Amino acid sequence: MKQAFFPFSPKLEEEPYNGDIMAGRPPSKSAPVFGQRLALARKAKGISQEQFAQLLGTTRTAVDYYERRAANPSIKLIRRCADALGATVGDFIAETGEALPRKRGPKSEIEQRMAALANLPRTRQRKILEVVDAMLKAG
Repeated sequence: MKQAFFPFSPKLEEEPYNGDIMAGRPPSKSAPVFGQRLALARKAKGISQEQFAQLLGTTRTAVDYYERRAANPSIKLIRRCADALGATVGDFIAETGEALPRKRGPKSEIEQRMAALANLPRTRQRKILEVVDAMLKAG
């Protein structure tokens, strides 16, 4: 079993990735978490982008893309990077604590009835709401 590459929670950059040393037009936003962690792990091993590209069997341009713009890398790529750097897949996966959005199921009975109520004329809506309010007060 591989030991976690990041024994601590790495401080990810708040500023654009390599803003002070990169050539060309600076990015308008920070690198994705995966890219920041990949660059951090690669640099910690003392490996250049060119050397890392050779380890992965790809180009330096591809490594640059992974580090600066790849917001949703495949698990296959994450595994290859982890193996090449002696890290684990978990080292590159962000733990944001945010729940993933889920597909909503069908509307409940009450939601369906409220939608139908909203289509009634205002006078009928008021009468129905008076009855509902009375029942809610009665408990």
